[in-house]
Amino acid sequence: MALATASVGCAHTQPPERKVYVISEDANGVGSNVERGTGGSGAEAYCNEMEKQCFTKCWRRKPKIDTIPKGKGRHHEYCTTLCQEEFNKCVKELEERERQESQKKEIHFPTMDAALDWLRAHKTEVAVGTVVVVAGVIAAPYVVAIAAGGALILAPL
Repeated sequence: MALATASVGCAHTQPPERKVYVISEDANGVGSNVERGTGGSGAEAYCNEMEKQCFTKCWRRKPKIDTIPKGKGRHHEYCTTLCQEEFNKCVKELEERERQESQKKEIHFPTMDAALDWLRAHKTEVAVGTVVVVAGVIAAPYVVAIAAGGALILAPL
């Protein structure tokens, strides 16, 4: 009598199929509970220098508004206002970049089901760009992203 044996495969956790998984049809609120960046003194120092350069350039040129005479008090006010707006824009952009960089992190899950369950329950705590490693397969990570239609997805990286 011959015994037939069937192979059921490896008993270890299998890596997930490399496809896009929908976490939520609506990405609203994603990352809303993640801490914001502070900007730090580096951002302000950089933006201060940009503001100084803006003012110098503005002061050397005739104002774009014809009713403001070059080199007079209104010209100074014009350049101060213009360059303060540039400074504020600069700080805001650098703070946003810092916030996004600080949010990018890597999280690990034993299975794809565990990853999707946790991400669905905690979407306000996870940032777009977070790397997700499933079943220890570091060579084939996923990333939290927002699809064109506004859905929150987990996509192969």
